[in-house]
Amino acid sequence: MLAPLDLIEQLQARLDESLTSLTPETGAGLASLVLALPGPPVLPPELPGPRFSLLHGRRGELRAGFGIAAQYRASGPGRLQHLGARARHLSRHWQHVDPDETGFHGFALLGFAADPGPQGSPAPRRDTISGLPNTLLWVPELALWRLGDQAALVLTTRLPVPREVLRRRWMDRVTRLAAALTEPVPAPLTPGPLQHLGSLPGLLDWKRLVDATLGEIQRGAMEKAVLCRRVGLRGHRRFDLHRLQGVLTWLFPACQVIRISQGRTSFVAATPERLLQVRDRQVEVDAIAGTAGRSASSSEDAALTDRLIRSEKDLREHAVVVEALRRALTGCCADLRVPAGPRVLQLHNTQHLWTPLRARLPAGRDLFDLAERLHPTPATNGEPRTAAREWLRCAEPLERGWYTGAAGVLEPDLSGELWVLLRCAEVEGSEARLYAGAGIVAGSDPLNEWRETGHKLSAMATALRFA
Repeated sequence: MLAPLDLIEQLQARLDESLTSLTPETGAGLASLVLALPGPPVLPPELPGPRFSLLHGRRGELRAGFGIAAQYRASGPGRLQHLGARARHLSRHWQHVDPDETGFHGFALLGFAADPGPQGSPAPRRDTISGLPNTLLWVPELALWRLGDQAALVLTTRLPVPREVLRRRWMDRVTRLAAALTEPVPAPLTPGPLQHLGSLPGLLDWKRLVDATLGEIQRGAMEKAVLCRRVGLRGHRRFDLHRLQGVLTWLFPACQVIRISQGRTSFVAATPERLLQVRDRQVEVDAIAGTAGRSASSSEDAALTDRLIRSEKDLREHAVVVEALRRALTGCCADLRVPAGPRVLQLHNTQHLWTPLRARLPAGRDLFDLAERLHPTPATNGEPRTAAREWLRCAEPLERGWYTGAAGVLEPDLSGELWVLLRCAEVEGSEARLYAGAGIVAGSDPLNEWRETGHKLSAMATALRFA
């Protein structure tokens, strides 16, 4: 990367030159200007104000957005249809100018909470500190996109806008960005202690909740329900979210590391599970269910893997998810391909049974249609979907917020990728609230499921110690 002043001068010159390609005083909708960066950023920079980022270490991909060019919110059962209509309108009125021929373009964040909530009411059912709306479509004013060794910044505005107003605003954004990009990547701090602030539910209430759920399963009300718990942690210093993103990416290179900040609270996740991907009409969906721990001993780790792949309970839980996804995709896709059996997805501290499903999306369908059919999955909610959701609404003692919701990138052509929000935390100052869940099926043991949630919670807790 260039020195700060060199980078600022280079980007300002390119911006001045490229603005002649835009006619911002006329038209409607959005306009984006794409400028190549001389070097790819490792982490998204720290800039004030609303921001989001998605970072995948193994794929070498970063998307980040700062500020708001356009934003739409929704709640209730029709939330995705409502934002889908907004997105389709945007896609028809979104200009892109790419003078450096980067091949990049503008993009939006699409994200939503686990439960749509009642129609037209953004109020949560129970306590939550997340400052995020129920459902959000967010086009950033300034965005970064890195893919491998290539990177670009994307400036986006609503139209119409006076050219000189736009120039002053974008020059300010570029100057701030260039200065932030030259900051060194923060190293992990010496691990610090974390104070445990309690679990909701606690162990005794968890046992009662699992037993009650098993009773519902036994009487045939449902086949599976996914229960979650929340743990509060306090650090001895304010958590550094920039550093936290770096630690999570290093610890979990196969996961999508997501950060969304609007207000004082930030939502952070390191999730291994895609809800869906749509590229060139090709659909990819991950079925992940069935969990085991990891061991530092190679022989013990191999034994854990072998027990997982042979576990009747875990294979049954996994099959429920695969079958539900198969039914959902059969209703709207063609050429569906489902492997005969699961693989094992190994992460830093856990391993899971994993089956990737592939299909083709016909004309007239888009990412919003798929998300409506696929979310919530049996891996995060249960099966049958409606019965499990109603049971969780009544039985769980907490509001999930965006935990087990989904978030990801929406492209202007309405393709994109959404990730299930797992291994996540709401972070404010020196406090964090962590979420994890476990799938309950016939044969589940409350203590084993409690330990499973503990393994999952340790992912974020470990990272927070170094942040």
